[in-house]
Amino acid sequence: MRHSIRRTKGASVSIVTTMYHSGPYLREFYSRCLGQIQKLEMDYEFIFVNDGSPDDSLAVALKLKAADSHVRVVDLSRNFGHHRAILTGLAYASKELIFLIDCDLEEPPEALERFYHVLVQRADVDVVFGVQENRKGGFIERRVGGLYYALFNFFSNVKIVPNLMIARLMRRDYVKALVSYRETDLVFAGVAAHAGFMQLPVALVKHSKGKTTYNLRRKMSIIVDSISSFSARPLHLIFFLGLGLSGFSAVLMVYLVVKKLAYMQVLAGWTSLLVSIWFLGGMVLLSIGVIGIYLEKIFNQVKQRPFSIVKRFYE
Repeated sequence: MRHSIRRTKGASVSIVTTMYHSGPYLREFYSRCLGQIQKLEMDYEFIFVNDGSPDDSLAVALKLKAADSHVRVVDLSRNFGHHRAILTGLAYASKELIFLIDCDLEEPPEALERFYHVLVQRADVDVVFGVQENRKGGFIERRVGGLYYALFNFFSNVKIVPNLMIARLMRRDYVKALVSYRETDLVFAGVAAHAGFMQLPVALVKHSKGKTTYNLRRKMSIIVDSISSFSARPLHLIFFLGLGLSGFSAVLMVYLVVKKLAYMQVLAGWTSLLVSIWFLGGMVLLSIGVIGIYLEKIFNQVKQRPFSIVKRFYE
């Protein structure tokens, strides 16, 4: 039976966030989130996940914990990546609702109140998540972002909303399903959509803190990882491309044989031959590369290494 929240007062929420170069933002993040919690009169806990941050993020979080017994800190043994750290933090959340948000203040903590009121009004909704009203960043960042969503939704049967954000308020049943994913090459937006349930987007303004840690090379790598994690269509395209080239080659071979026997003519010129060799060679290398990406994913998954390693949990 689906649970719902009919009133504001008395609800409980776990605020989950990950830390990586987050020291300068944590105090303001905590203060703004706490203001929302007090406004909504909610029971709460904070889950700060230190994803191997090289700055003073852990020290700042521990100071917040010393001042507030509702703060929990999960210290990972090293940097396991943003998405793995997210799922690790969600596994420690214990409240009725879970508010997931990045702590760098690009996503406004004030979204908690807005998301919560949506859940109050819509008992059938399990997740309320943020979507950028206007995608932030310069020309290249916006184009690469648009390319990511277009390619992902073209290749994958799992569709994601363009320009979605990490910030989301989730019911416990959904979070239980989400933390059951243990994919080695984890793509959070993909598994969040794949888990199903009733999810509702809400438009938000995402601010920019300056230079992003995701450079162009890393963004292109994310595109490749996302597509190969949620679709086998590239392998199907290789098959049909090979089938098409084989058919074309067979027709061309028949044409050349007929032309030789009937008219004693041979197609002249090495240029066309050289171009054909380079083209086919390139297609072979591309196909092997695509297959290699999928084999790498299988190789990584079957090793069954830990999803993440918690060095210490400050309860």
